[in-house]
Amino acid sequence: MMLDRNLKVLFVSSEVVPFAKTGGLADVAGSLPKALSAMGNDVRIVLPRYRGITGVSTVTDFPVRIGNRSETCIIRESHIEARTEGGGIKRVPVYFIDNYHYFDREGMYCHCDEAERFAFFSIAVLEMLKRINFQPDIIHCNDWQSGPIPFLVKEKFTDDPFYDRIATVFTIHNLLYQGNFPKECLGLLGVGKEYFHPEGLEFYGHTSFMKAGLRFADVINTVSKRYAQEIQTPAYGEGFEGLLRKRSQDLYGIVNGINYHEFNPKTDPRIFRTYNAGSIEGKYENKHALQKEMDLPVRDVPVIGLVSRLVGQKGLDLIAAALHELMQEELQFIILGEGDRYYEEMFAGIRRQYPHKIGLYLGFNGILAQRIYAGSDMFLMPSRYEPCGLGQLISLRYGTVPIVRATGGLADTIVDYNAETGSGNGFSFEPYDAGAMLETIRRALRLYSEEPQKWCRLAINCMKQDYSWNRSAAEYLELYDLAIKKHTKLERTG
Repeated sequence: MMLDRNLKVLFVSSEVVPFAKTGGLADVAGSLPKALSAMGNDVRIVLPRYRGITGVSTVTDFPVRIGNRSETCIIRESHIEARTEGGGIKRVPVYFIDNYHYFDREGMYCHCDEAERFAFFSIAVLEMLKRINFQPDIIHCNDWQSGPIPFLVKEKFTDDPFYDRIATVFTIHNLLYQGNFPKECLGLLGVGKEYFHPEGLEFYGHTSFMKAGLRFADVINTVSKRYAQEIQTPAYGEGFEGLLRKRSQDLYGIVNGINYHEFNPKTDPRIFRTYNAGSIEGKYENKHALQKEMDLPVRDVPVIGLVSRLVGQKGLDLIAAALHELMQEELQFIILGEGDRYYEEMFAGIRRQYPHKIGLYLGFNGILAQRIYAGSDMFLMPSRYEPCGLGQLISLRYGTVPIVRATGGLADTIVDYNAETGSGNGFSFEPYDAGAMLETIRRALRLYSEEPQKWCRLAINCMKQDYSWNRSAAEYLELYDLAIKKHTKLERTG
């Protein structure tokens, strides 16, 4: 369904590519607004101006009341460019909330005054709107750092008609990170203890910025339909499962997209040889060049790739439990990532033990990551939980067959291969179990070695999947329309 009018959207995020990034949120915030803008909507982005962000111009400044004092907010501006369907370029305005005390620091997060920093950010975002003469239909907030905004719109700014018709959407990218602070931090938002209770912002004795978004946004969504279901259970809800079940009629799931201009094997300058579904033999040239770069024997054996943060969430304990048995198979395993020292040392030790089967790069290397996506035959993601996941979407784009655990976005995007019908776009397993993972990898290895024509058709089928941002943006427009209708209904009944 397409809306019969274009919308005005303010997209609020604590990080946005290309200005600031620590994780996948920045990729979403740098891509979804461009897709929405290319569809004709008036989309603006706002984030903090961290140290190191340059090339911005000053718009205005004004005082912001934070707790019992005022801090100066300086609004800066830049833009990113969106490519329209006709091939033209459209500028998407990007605003920066600047304050030297809060944001001119080393590192974006993990400071002792996080509550104060992002309370200031949230209030400043709302007060900025009048000063830039922009009255959005939707404010789209992301994760706990902008969680107070839906609360402020409904409770603190409720007497100002400027904000009456602004609907709010709150997206959960990872429920594990919640922004829980001491009770006293409630005062930073300019409200009193009357909101410190289970129906307000109180969460197990803390003031929770995540709860502010979950409780007060008109519509909540997360980045896959499966994860939207999972977080309503104790296993994945991180303490919020009760509230999320209560708001289940307002909770939706939309899978993230990827930038099909950036991730395009036909034009990607980072890989050794470009190719597409009609010339997939070029993929094998990438494989042999990758083997050489990773100091592995150049052989026609299946190559499994892993590009990941090396943390427990990513299912690395399953890999650790199965790795020695996996090394008995005819294959090579290429790993890129950084993270917990335990896993870094584990993979380094395995590399020394199996130097002709393991390729390892500890750290981040964007060019090598693309070469692993393009040159591997299979891509492994056995995550314990995965709200959406981008690795499997990129690997599909490059014809690299995903092997995943069926959780979150991995379950929504990867359909297990059916040997009888030839349907599916990867291999998946449900139990969080090393044996289940190992058997699934072996299924993939058998198809690769015993039925190469079927394997080739599977790889081509992967490349034909559509997980572009255009697809996801259309779903977000429907979500925005729903939020506006819910907000309007609440206005009338309120």
